[in-house]
Amino acid sequence: MTPQDNEELLDATDLKLLELLQSDASLSNLELARRVHVSPPTCLRRVRRLWEGGWIEKQVALINPQKAAAQLGHGLEAIVEVTLDRQGEEALAAFEARVVADDAVRQCYRVSPGPDFVLIVGVPDMPAYLALQQRLLTSDANVRNVKAFFSVKRGKFAPRVDLRRP
Repeated sequence: MTPQDNEELLDATDLKLLELLQSDASLSNLELARRVHVSPPTCLRRVRRLWEGGWIEKQVALINPQKAAAQLGHGLEAIVEVTLDRQGEEALAAFEARVVADDAVRQCYRVSPGPDFVLIVGVPDMPAYLALQQRLLTSDANVRNVKAFFSVKRGKFAPRVDLRRP
């Protein structure tokens, strides 16, 4: 069952729970229940149903990039556009499977029109980016064009889904 199949099952309380969890997944069940005005057992049951229904994929900690850079070195983030020679489903799936398996690839999107893929990659430095480029792009005979943009400043990062109904 896909999340779209469950759409009718979500009510205002479920949507509020998802919104709260997107903002702060560390909230206790007691605090979540208080904020959505339900009992703690009801809240726990609803959150469990959201997990089981596929509405919640995973819970992660978002690391402050400035603090990480101060401790670990600057780091390099790039937005990379990739165009393939052959765009059949098999070729697209093969390229996607290869790049998503690489730890340096943080995000991978199939896009249209324009390039076939947009990748968000993170590496320690330019030599590491060049190694990634060779490993994933230059060595692939189906890659026709690559255009990389290097981030100099992150203005906004909001890993959330808009839950408002149109």
